[in-house]
Amino acid sequence: MMVREPVVAGSFYPADEHDCRGSLDRCFDGVSAAVVDGRIVGGVLPHAGWMCSGRIVARVFATIAAQRSPRTVVLLGAVHRVKGWEGAIFANGRWDTPLGSIDIDQRLADRILSHTNAIVDDPYAHEPEHSIEVEVPFVQRTWPEAKLLPIMVPPSERAAEIGDAVGRTLASYGYDAVVLASSDLTHYGERYRFTPEGRDERGLDWAKSVNDRRVIDLMLAMDAKQIVPETTARRNACGGGAIAATIAACSAMGADRAVLVEHATSRETMGMMREMNAVGYAGLVFAASAALKVNE
Repeated sequence: MMVREPVVAGSFYPADEHDCRGSLDRCFDGVSAAVVDGRIVGGVLPHAGWMCSGRIVARVFATIAAQRSPRTVVLLGAVHRVKGWEGAIFANGRWDTPLGSIDIDQRLADRILSHTNAIVDDPYAHEPEHSIEVEVPFVQRTWPEAKLLPIMVPPSERAAEIGDAVGRTLASYGYDAVVLASSDLTHYGERYRFTPEGRDERGLDWAKSVNDRRVIDLMLAMDAKQIVPETTARRNACGGGAIAATIAACSAMGADRAVLVEHATSRETMGMMREMNAVGYAGLVFAASAALKVNE
């Protein structure tokens, strides 16, 4: 059995179980669920350190949990380390976190793999990556009985195809599942070697109000095919592949609307407005106006 151990516990979030639970409680403290018409089938989450983006992640989870308790959470992650054109699924075993273990939904993984050649079984692609790991304790806290299915999605022309295969599999078998993309938005400033609009407040304002907003508007329009070209050209999301795949998956599951739950930058969430570097964070959910028949 494959077991993935945490690699960023102690840096992105606490490594000690008690501290981890306390940090999660603080992320959720006072968080309100967004009002969403329709049945939520997926969403988008940031994946920075919890002190930076944890409350936005918590708000997305709270919004989904207000109406659903899925049996499986499919997490589509941004690819920062291992490169490739195909999706990489962790198809069996479990993931460990400071909160304990969460089982992989192997049956769902097998069904997805049988439906497409755009996804391969590659657990080793997940070893160095943080984009999915930082979300998993939120799953464990919110839905302790849920299973997990992690898939790394590169920003390739096959991203929407990957997501469509996931969504069609979930819909055809009537899975009680949600699909979540893990991605941050614009990384702006000298630290990130990205300052096209200057190294001052004007540039930082542009990063949030213009560059972030371009990709947010595509997400709100549920335009899966334009996400990867946009994020590649504009550098306004590190997980363009994951976002595109999630939109495609949710569309295949009947989603016809998107709701922006929250949008902020690291300067705002950390209360560091004098800082001249910033990362954008957005939380969204995708919902279907028609109910999806759930069998498993």
